[in-house]
Amino acid sequence: MPTAHLPGVALHYEVEGSGPPVVLIAGAVSDSASWAPLVPLLAEHFTVIRPDNRLAGRTRMTSDGDVTLADWAGDIIALTDHLGIDRPHLVGHSLGGLIALAASDAAPHRVASLTLLSSAPMRLSRNTTLFQTLLALRAEGQPPDLWLRAFFPWLFHPRFFDTPDGVEEAIRQSLAYPHAQPVAAMARQVAAMAQIDTESLGSATACPALALLAADDLLIPEQSARAALAQIPGVRIEIVPEAGHSIHWDAADRVAAHVISFIAGGCG
Repeated sequence: MPTAHLPGVALHYEVEGSGPPVVLIAGAVSDSASWAPLVPLLAEHFTVIRPDNRLAGRTRMTSDGDVTLADWAGDIIALTDHLGIDRPHLVGHSLGGLIALAASDAAPHRVASLTLLSSAPMRLSRNTTLFQTLLALRAEGQPPDLWLRAFFPWLFHPRFFDTPDGVEEAIRQSLAYPHAQPVAAMARQVAAMAQIDTESLGSATACPALALLAADDLLIPEQSARAALAQIPGVRIEIVPEAGHSIHWDAADRVAAHVISFIAGGCG
């Protein structure tokens, strides 16, 4: 099991493919497995590196204390040091996009490009309330599938629910996943997210940046996201139709095509 032993954390990661290095950074309540639809598409072109963020997946904390956005971002730079990679391309989904922006701000000379999926430097109080409610549904001993059923409509395009058997299979697989985030870790992650300061986040970015927004994203609405993304120098914004917040699940082929074109084309 690939593990980078970094300050305060034993960071699990996966590596597939060959070519320019691309680090995929997962969002909240997710880990490296959440990139499953994109990996085979990107690994044909790039060396794809998928870490489990602190408080997620098979990564284990080796120190106590609060987790911050700076910790998550520092882990990405430290992981690339561990792997001997000088300037990776960073692709972040949702919270992972904020982590990528923070890494780029902290070490602009170390990031070749940024791609944000369903992500923008913004924090909506409604989303904070949503995650706190989902956490409460887990912590109060409700049926284990209830919080997922409450969360899925926020994640996926409406057509996902047109096949009830598919929804039930997704619930089953989520509950059976052996590395699912424990309630205590989710609580720490939700608390950390509530403390993120998005003001000026990404303003020090010196590399090419692409933001892929989902047309039907309930968590990161296009109009609000566009306003927030304006603080990232030179960011290019593309809208992916018929996709919800989990843009890389709803539209994996289109997302992969955008990422491949952006990176392989010199990030122009």
